[in-house]
Amino acid sequence: MTALTEHAVPENPGWLSRAEAWLDDKGKGAWIAAMVLGFIFFWPVGLALLAYMIWSKRMFNKSCSRRKSWHSHMSAMKPSGNSAFDAYKSDTLARLEREQQEFEAFLHRLREAKDKAEFDQFMDERVRENRESDETGDNA
Repeated sequence: MTALTEHAVPENPGWLSRAEAWLDDKGKGAWIAAMVLGFIFFWPVGLALLAYMIWSKRMFNKSCSRRKSWHSHMSAMKPSGNSAFDAYKSDTLARLEREQQEFEAFLHRLREAKDKAEFDQFMDERVRENRESDETGDNA
């Protein structure tokens, strides 16, 4: 038998460990949904999940594992120490930001064109309705 350290993951995690990891990946909402379903189907399960969430501090964290992904995103902004890669990364990020701004400007122009077309159509219909009402009013 091998001794597991505090941070080691067992080679063949049981269904409970897999369920915990799955819920952590889905976030706090999944934990709350599991707890509510536990209360609905068999109240001791819901109570046990609530106790576990409080004991493991999952209930009071901003999120379960989402904080790790935010941290990894922030570490991507740090220099790697490789100047060629850092230059490539900064050029790529600048290009992506420029493309995002251009795309947002395109979407803005597209929305404006759609709004103008809808407004022009509304005004044309209004003019046509006014003409029709004037023509029927003169004939009566």
